[in-house]
Amino acid sequence: MEKLTVPAIRQRKGGEKITMLTAYDYVFGGIVDDAGIDIVLVGDSLGNVMLGYPNTLPVTVDEMIHHTKAVVKATKRALVVIDMPFMSYQESIEQARRNAGRMIKESGAEVVKVEGGLRMKDVIRAMVDIEIPVMAHIGLTPQSVHRMGGYKVQGKGAAEEMLFEDARAVEEAGAFSVVLEGVPRNAAKKITEMLTIPTIGIGAGPDCDGQVLVLHDLLGLLGQFRPKFVKSYVNIRAEAEKGIKQYIEEVKSGAFPDDTHSFH
Repeated sequence: MEKLTVPAIRQRKGGEKITMLTAYDYVFGGIVDDAGIDIVLVGDSLGNVMLGYPNTLPVTVDEMIHHTKAVVKATKRALVVIDMPFMSYQESIEQARRNAGRMIKESGAEVVKVEGGLRMKDVIRAMVDIEIPVMAHIGLTPQSVHRMGGYKVQGKGAAEEMLFEDARAVEEAGAFSVVLEGVPRNAAKKITEMLTIPTIGIGAGPDCDGQVLVLHDLLGLLGQFRPKFVKSYVNIRAEAEKGIKQYIEEVKSGAFPDDTHSFH
């Protein structure tokens, strides 16, 4: 089983589609890796799906490192990407370098992911200059939820050109790939054709070089709410509830544990 690397992913531009999923712990890190995923993203979405925060903003560097260390232990083939959380890189170039270096060093991840386009150009370049690979993230950037007034599609109409500027900026800064989130399909297609680095879409249509989803959405673990771009492939939440209810009934009735599950 050959370990996937930054150059290997970059070479997939325009070729075999890149697959990426989130994971936040040892068990699911191992499951997605064994299934053959190309990139495991330890996203700051762990704030929503693992820690119960209302959004990604409260997530800390320490929390990101803690969860990523667990994922790295279970990951043998996939490239592991760690999200830089809100206010871990926006303050200054020095802060960004320090936190990126610490996150790579302590977590074992191979890549950091940074939200923002043109405004983050110098930050991305500064990280790349000290040999830290960067995955950029433009379009709907969840850390900007308050500025955007919610999780809304970005790059429509006149805003499309700004999206193109963001895409050009992150490539020029040295990002090896870019996530396009919540952007119109046609805009994502144009960006994919425009750039020489791979694009990975989430709510950006089928024309990107790859796709990413939050694992808990894919597995149906979060209940009925799901954005338009999410496809749930199984409903583990329903199966889990079914099993737990059966356990409760059997304990109350005395059916479990029976002789089979007792020591003699």
